[in-house]
Amino acid sequence: MAPNEENNKEIEEKLEEEEASEEVVEELEEEGGERELDTEAELDRLRFKYRGYTLEELKKMNMDQFIQLLSARSRRSLKRGLPPRQKKLLERLRRAYRAKKRGKDLITRTHIRDMIVFPEMCGLTISIYNGKEYIPIEIRPEMIGHYLGEFSLTRKRVQHGSPGIGATRSSKYVPLK
Repeated sequence: MAPNEENNKEIEEKLEEEEASEEVVEELEEEGGERELDTEAELDRLRFKYRGYTLEELKKMNMDQFIQLLSARSRRSLKRGLPPRQKKLLERLRRAYRAKKRGKDLITRTHIRDMIVFPEMCGLTISIYNGKEYIPIEIRPEMIGHYLGEFSLTRKRVQHGSPGIGATRSSKYVPLK
């Protein structure tokens, strides 16, 4: 055999091996991708936890026990007690939660950005004022312990457009690149 023919046979064999290995990989992906989470450990690892407690456990806690889990700043502000405006918001949120259980979905609008997210708020939709408009936010378990204002940004990112009418000659310059 000529050296070219040997090289061609080697190349063909390698291509066949690669095709066979690709098929095996595809079969493994199909089997592994659709398998369900079997072990309890895997399911437990994927559940939401805040400082070692699940959402159900957090909802069953009284306020003093939950306050002990928060960061120092949040803990200090809550130990002083809720101001009347935050108590009023909390009552409105509890009313919205009861309405949600009956099938109605109420959206609570508020200016109170310094309210800390409690476990009982999870699943509710709150429209938080950002200084210009109300931004609807659905409260998720990951938001527990944060302030409402963190989720309703007050500043927009600046996106400059083309120069408008009345712009000076120098500001109308646009490079050709």
